[in-house]
Amino acid sequence: MEYKEKIQKIINYIKSGEKDSEDFAIGFESEHFVVDENTLNTVSYYGENGIAESMEEISKLGYDKHLEDGNILGLSKDRFDISVEPASQFELALASRKNINDLYEDYKVAMGEIVPVFEKKGQVLAMTGYHPRTKIDDIKIIPKKRYDYMYEYFRVNGAAYAHNMMKGTASLQAAIDYSSEEDFKKKYLVASAMGPFLYSMFDNAYIFEGEVYKKRNLRQMIWDNCDRTRTGTYEFAFDKDLSYEKYAAKILDTDIIFVHEDGEDKYKGSVKFSEIMDQDSSDEMIFHALSIVFPDVRAKKYIEIRMPDEVPYPYNFACLALIKGIFYDEENLNKMYETFSDMDFWKFTNLKSRAERYGLLAKYEDKEVYKWGLDFVAMAKKSLDNEAHFLDPLEEILKEGKSPRDIYENLYKEDPKKAIREFSADSSLRRM
Repeated sequence: MEYKEKIQKIINYIKSGEKDSEDFAIGFESEHFVVDENTLNTVSYYGENGIAESMEEISKLGYDKHLEDGNILGLSKDRFDISVEPASQFELALASRKNINDLYEDYKVAMGEIVPVFEKKGQVLAMTGYHPRTKIDDIKIIPKKRYDYMYEYFRVNGAAYAHNMMKGTASLQAAIDYSSEEDFKKKYLVASAMGPFLYSMFDNAYIFEGEVYKKRNLRQMIWDNCDRTRTGTYEFAFDKDLSYEKYAAKILDTDIIFVHEDGEDKYKGSVKFSEIMDQDSSDEMIFHALSIVFPDVRAKKYIEIRMPDEVPYPYNFACLALIKGIFYDEENLNKMYETFSDMDFWKFTNLKSRAERYGLLAKYEDKEVYKWGLDFVAMAKKSLDNEAHFLDPLEEILKEGKSPRDIYENLYKEDPKKAIREFSADSSLRRM
């Protein structure tokens, strides 16, 4: 297959995600660490009271099972999808909704079913950006071939913190729609430019490998030092001629790691996707290629915004409301696009470095990040009507120059167990 034909197939796939603005919706994924409520140590996928056993129990609530070699690794029902991530992180994904209030109700229903399964075992669904106690060397990878392949690939090709990414991190990720290539370009640039702000506003990682992390934005540091060919922020994000084609070219030139063929996942290592497309250029394979890269802003048939740490309610829904209010209001989006029109990769990288050191107190164009955050919140509030109230808790802590991490830190110094109880799906559900 000719190079141009390969590029066009990927372009066509991304373009097929275009929607009319009246159909725009927002979806999100929420990752949790399952920990013992007394020790705060991780709960393994394996063994008695392990996550595999809990997945089996949840399946009895009307969920369809997704098995691999007899192991239950996923569940789905109605508008909910549950998966187990590489080191047993428990992920809930909600189907996109036009209104945040509907997502809120969906979340309450799903967590109302799930949380009691773990509570009766003395387990907590911790909502922090990094594991609150257990070190990654003490966590087993779940029985899923693709994760074994990724682990091996990163051992050879990854940067210093690739395995920390797989085993130690948890995030909140939002998915947004676009109406055209021009709309895609604006949203991709604005989302990328907001990276250091979102990392800082939703920083929620106080403990790293069992010790206090002295800097800020741990997630940012880990992803920047995972695999520089597929993580962090793509340099073309701020190009004036950003396009579907530029994104497609990047995908073609990225190692595929593994592919699904002949009914199973097979390791390919450093083989480029361009070479794989000579044998298989199906939509399924293109989806895989788009999914096996992990930039801060990722394109499929929608745009994923992947910077925030996992945070408990009410900050998780504040994040969703902020993203909707910025990206789905044309005036706000255009204003943000103009605000960051002179952003380039050099300025962006320097801001990330300052934010890693100073967090919300880092400055961009002589204004602290938290003040920028308050501006973003004010913009979003004007466009959200009956969803605007979700932003109030975020606005409140930003006025104090605080992130969720600061709140967690104060609780942790008082009692680590209290910190986890407050920063958990269990407490989130009770607060809703």
